[in-house]
Amino acid sequence: MKNFILILILLFSAETYAQKSNLAIFDNLVGKAWKADGNWGDGKKFKQEIRFDYSLDSTLVIAKSIGFINKEQTELGLRNHGIRQYDKITESIKFWEFDIFGGLTKGNVFSEGKNIVYQYIYGTSTVTDMWEYIDESTYNFKVGNYEKGEWKQLYLSTQFKVVK
Repeated sequence: MKNFILILILLFSAETYAQKSNLAIFDNLVGKAWKADGNWGDGKKFKQEIRFDYSLDSTLVIAKSIGFINKEQTELGLRNHGIRQYDKITESIKFWEFDIFGGLTKGNVFSEGKNIVYQYIYGTSTVTDMWEYIDESTYNFKVGNYEKGEWKQLYLSTQFKVVK
């Protein structure tokens, strides 16, 4: 009986570790707040502060974003709540991003080296958000049309830096 319990504990621990290691691409982001200021291609302001944390024994990454919460872009507040989770069935990382306007963006996340790449459908287009690693406290952040390792069109290019 003791051996059975020990085996169960070891299996549970191994599964939890595997879940966390599948989300390891977020390790540098987790436990920190990241801030960016920039402009979209159409001239509208982009301002965001995001905090990433592990949740549910490191099987989820939670992202809470502060940004513009009105169309006039004059008021900042909690704008998005995001979830990243490793999907065992597809063996990929999925994400869901809920916003204050009632929207939901969902898609896939993968890494290219130390870069973190989100891809999702927006309208009829496939859009990519990339966190391009610069160093432990800086990422270039790009949003646009990204195909086969190449940017075809950029809608936003700015930097996220750790809030000190």
